[in-house]
Amino acid sequence: MGILHSGAMSDSSKSNIAELSVSELSAALKQTVEDRFGFVRVRGEISNYKGPHSSGHAYFDLKDQSARIGAVIWKGVFGRLKTRPQEGLEVIATGKVTTYPVNSKYQLVIEALEPAGIGALMALLEERRRLLAAEGLFDESRKGPLPFLPSCIGVVTSPTGAVIRDILHRIAERFPRRVLVWPVRVQGESSAGEIAAAIDGLNALPEHGALRRPDVIIVARGGGSLEDLWSFNEEIVVRAAAQSLVPLISAVGHETDWTLIDHAADLRAPTPTAAAEKAVPVRGNLLGTLADLARRHIGAAWRFVDARKSQLRALARALPQGDRMLALLRQQLDSFETRLFAVRSRACERLSLGLARLAHRLSQQSPHARMAQKKERLRGLALRLAYARAARVRLETERLAAARVRFNSLVQRMKNNMASGLVIRKDRVNAASKLLGTLDYHQVLARGFALVRDENHKLLRSARQVADKARLDIEFADGHRSAVAEAKNKQTRAKRNKSRGRRKQEQSSLF
Repeated sequence: MGILHSGAMSDSSKSNIAELSVSELSAALKQTVEDRFGFVRVRGEISNYKGPHSSGHAYFDLKDQSARIGAVIWKGVFGRLKTRPQEGLEVIATGKVTTYPVNSKYQLVIEALEPAGIGALMALLEERRRLLAAEGLFDESRKGPLPFLPSCIGVVTSPTGAVIRDILHRIAERFPRRVLVWPVRVQGESSAGEIAAAIDGLNALPEHGALRRPDVIIVARGGGSLEDLWSFNEEIVVRAAAQSLVPLISAVGHETDWTLIDHAADLRAPTPTAAAEKAVPVRGNLLGTLADLARRHIGAAWRFVDARKSQLRALARALPQGDRMLALLRQQLDSFETRLFAVRSRACERLSLGLARLAHRLSQQSPHARMAQKKERLRGLALRLAYARAARVRLETERLAAARVRFNSLVQRMKNNMASGLVIRKDRVNAASKLLGTLDYHQVLARGFALVRDENHKLLRSARQVADKARLDIEFADGHRSAVAEAKNKQTRAKRNKSRGRRKQEQSSLF
């Protein structure tokens, strides 16, 4: 709808475009973007990552050399991710492109995240190794010695496969010991959590009983690629190994395979079979060594006895006669006996005198008098307690009255502020209503203007749009009138155009 006033109207083609609210336009753009792209795989570097939000969602950017896109991982998806976001890590993100209407921004809602190739995994591994080493988890001072002959060995590995069979066979062959197997998955999304839980579970077992804590733990897995062994590079597994109270042997992969748990373990074995060999000695070698030590011990004992016999015979020849040696000692003993009797007599006298003095002091300390003193002190304490209790009640009553007065004052102030706020908002509403009335186009029609439409109610802005004999609808301030357009001669048309131009100038001055 327009006003019969060319100076106040825009081009007709623009006025025919449907008006959209900001929300409608944002919703249309969101629908278009989501229908056009759907799920995509995007490769880029993680930027502006500060960890999960307090809500559990994660927000960051994916960038390359010349572009950047916002990304979000919802809380439920974040907990299932095998690869967690990390600042500067190059990843391949799978998700859906959508828009965020609040700030006119498009973003990627990520459903899956994986490192972008072996290079990214190695960079992530090196960065994680550096951070954990800085915490001291790989220090040699934290690592303890292995028991020489454990009575129970805990094994954390897959219950199926050649690894557990090799370990059990090697232990039975070298020195049969009790083996406690904690079955876990050694590959996959939940494998890291299972391995860490197994290490913590073995440490939590009681020291005694039918199912007791093992003396040493072996964490084993067969060989594989870097991705296959990645569970043993997870931070949760490394921390569990470093915090283990039981000595731990890591046997992950082959000799050339190194994982982060190897640095945190008390001992690293190149293979699972080597781990079993390091856990127990060879029983036959021990028996042979023990027999050799027993034989050497017996021979040394006989030689020691023979040597002591020879020394005793030599000393016996050099010793003086027994009576001569004891004569001086007997004389010294008699002297000590005499002195001892004298000292004992003097000590008895001193003790008797001290005992008499104590008896006199004790007679002066009457139990009845001491009880009377205690009763008097107790009565004084009771009076002080009653006075303090009364003062405390009086103080609390005064505080409660003051708080009640302050509360009533705050309630009155709140009521006054609410009343004044309502008055201010009522005045604003009235002013807005008056302004809306002045901007209504009917006010312009009341000043003598009119709107001209064709029979299809299309607004007409110039005479060129009106065909001869066309039916017109003219809207005045007080109603509508119909009219038929007629052609005039050129002179009349020129006068009409001149008069119309004069009216346009006058009308345009209204705005």
